[in-house]
Amino acid sequence: MPTALRWFLYPIVFLVGLIAMAIALAAVVLSLTYPNLPSLEILTDYRPKVPLRVYTADGYLIGEFGEERRAVVNIQDVPPVMKQAILAAEDERFYQHGGVDTLGVLRALHANLLGGGKRQGASTITQQVAKNFFLSSEKTYTRKLYEALLSFKIESNLSKDQILELYINQIFLGQRAYGFAAAAQTYFGKPLAELTLAEAAMLAGLPKAPSAYNPVVNPKRARVRQQYVLRRMSELGFISDAQYEAALQQALVIKRDVNEAPVHAEFVTEMARQIAAERFPDDVYTRGLRVYTTIVKDDQETAYAALRRGVMDYDRRHGYRGAEAYVDVGDIKSEQDDALDELLQDFHDAEDLHPAIVLQADSKKIRAYRRGGEVVTISGDGLKFAARMIDEKAPANKRLRRGAVIRIQSDDKSAWRIVQMPEAEAAFIAADPHDGAIRALVGGFDFNHSQFNHATQAWRQPGSSFKPFIYSGALEKGFTPASVINDEPISFPAAVTGSQAWEPKNYDGKYEGPMRMRTALAKSKNMVSIRLLQASGVRFVQDYVTRFGFDASKHPPYLTMALGAGSVTPWQMVTAYAVFANGGYRVRPYIVSEIQDDKRQVLARAEPITAGDETLRAIDPRNAYLMDSMLRDVTIYGTAARASATLKRKDLAGKTGTTNEHVDAWFCGYQQTVVGCSWIGFDQPKNLGAGETGGTAALPTWIAYMAKVLKDVPESFLPAPEGLVTVASPGPGKGPSEEVFYRENAPAELAPSPPLDETVKPED
Repeated sequence: MPTALRWFLYPIVFLVGLIAMAIALAAVVLSLTYPNLPSLEILTDYRPKVPLRVYTADGYLIGEFGEERRAVVNIQDVPPVMKQAILAAEDERFYQHGGVDTLGVLRALHANLLGGGKRQGASTITQQVAKNFFLSSEKTYTRKLYEALLSFKIESNLSKDQILELYINQIFLGQRAYGFAAAAQTYFGKPLAELTLAEAAMLAGLPKAPSAYNPVVNPKRARVRQQYVLRRMSELGFISDAQYEAALQQALVIKRDVNEAPVHAEFVTEMARQIAAERFPDDVYTRGLRVYTTIVKDDQETAYAALRRGVMDYDRRHGYRGAEAYVDVGDIKSEQDDALDELLQDFHDAEDLHPAIVLQADSKKIRAYRRGGEVVTISGDGLKFAARMIDEKAPANKRLRRGAVIRIQSDDKSAWRIVQMPEAEAAFIAADPHDGAIRALVGGFDFNHSQFNHATQAWRQPGSSFKPFIYSGALEKGFTPASVINDEPISFPAAVTGSQAWEPKNYDGKYEGPMRMRTALAKSKNMVSIRLLQASGVRFVQDYVTRFGFDASKHPPYLTMALGAGSVTPWQMVTAYAVFANGGYRVRPYIVSEIQDDKRQVLARAEPITAGDETLRAIDPRNAYLMDSMLRDVTIYGTAARASATLKRKDLAGKTGTTNEHVDAWFCGYQQTVVGCSWIGFDQPKNLGAGETGGTAALPTWIAYMAKVLKDVPESFLPAPEGLVTVASPGPGKGPSEEVFYRENAPAELAPSPPLDETVKPED
């Protein structure tokens, strides 16, 4: 063989030999490695960590708990636009390759060789599934080989749609969101099926680098990535030119607060979480439990808005307290200095009450920096509330000057005004009086500021809102709404009260002499309540009030019980007033109706007790009827007359309550379809201020709620039970022209009503 030919053939033979050896080695590696690849059971029996989710009765998501936000969807429920966006961004040949895209590998190899390093990857969706479920994220050739082998195994055992479904549900997309369904809720607050083309493209751009392309943290980079995905969709023929241009022009609304839910029900959500964790402690945050509460979205939002408005109105009545805090702005170089955001990091938004740093202040305007780079100017009416704290004579530690932290709020006309975080707290709770289902519950002004649930945890004195139960007990002892009791001063020695001598007074210091029991309740006369309790017997009444759900130990058997000196919670008060609303039955309020597993199988269901079952009877139906009648008078011409006057209906009943020294203000009342209780006070009990009674501070919240939930509800009244008789009343007075009695203690005729003071104040 010629020498030249030998030198030509030897390298070829050597190269072929190397290739053969490589093939043989690869065969050995495959024969040894492939059988030892992990089982695909984790894929074929896919059980992701799905958080605990809480819903309203009408199906709105109000909260979720778990390390991972995830919503598992079937591939057939993924809209085509989302699939196309994913394929365009991640793996355009997904339905053609067998797990590893050879063309993609060669393209990436070429780019990396030219670039001098591993700059471009060629992972397919199948390879990403293999990595996410079985492998680490290290970039080594050994790991890539293992990934490729796993991909071949996955492709040989699962269909393309099954692989894509796993990818869509498992991939991490930032903000603790795993899977595209969770990301749609996290970033846009909507289900996957409602995404627009522009929104789908934004989400499809996230898998490459969830932190770098996060639209919350890096909106500019996210926008660039979205444009790339849209361009690829256009080049691949997934969308038309018109769709491409329209998507580029669409302004996206990104949820800045990833914890934001469409319903303000944080206290309800936390109650539901505790109930679920107590019932199913194992894997409660990863097994995909769905907790359905009894609250209704519109009712809850109405209650939330009513409570916040009530507290803010109270707060404004007592003036501006000055700067919330001060920060050092000495090193701030401009109004757009990034350090301003750092100075605000310890001050959180309270819904629409935004913290801001004063940059400039004088009597005519204030310029303030709001988180995110916005500088707002406040002037005119927007300064009125805080005007006295802008003056040079204002206390130095409260004056609004450069560096002061204030709260600002935008009005309906997008003008800014100065407000403040209220110091007072409040609670509101509403329920169906017939089965106890909670329709709305707000446990405080701002859940992020204080998680203490005042609706269920706050033990407070009920004041005069407790009087109806004293009166109900008196009816059991033979009193009638027409019984005449003396409204005159009274005093008791220490031996009677159990502590010290006591000389109680009426709220307004006025005494009107003999008056009917009905009138006394409407006008909330303390002297009459005390005399009724004394005549009925304090031990009897202490036991009697337990029929309504009160704890006897919280109401010591002293005459001070007549003025509501015991302790109750708003939850208890709603339970108790429901007895009057439903005709005398004790129902149990409940807030969770059902708990389901991730397959929608019911694991637990509430079994409410319903009014009408005589085993639940708490008081005589005649007693309930008479109390309902008297409590309606309270809202028509008594201390809560504003209720009927505002809502223009006569079927409202309830009672105001103000404790000694104006520490707590209440209004608890009902219409036949809903019972509600409103409370306002301070966490550390102190005087609410002169004139801040139940009718002034608490009743407006109740009215605002009822105005909406009763809008289309016709008037209704308790039907009269058997055993009652009606006797005409000759008057005079502002009371009814006839009175109702138990048959066994009805008089032959009714004595004239004592003259009444026609002036009734909304006070206790």
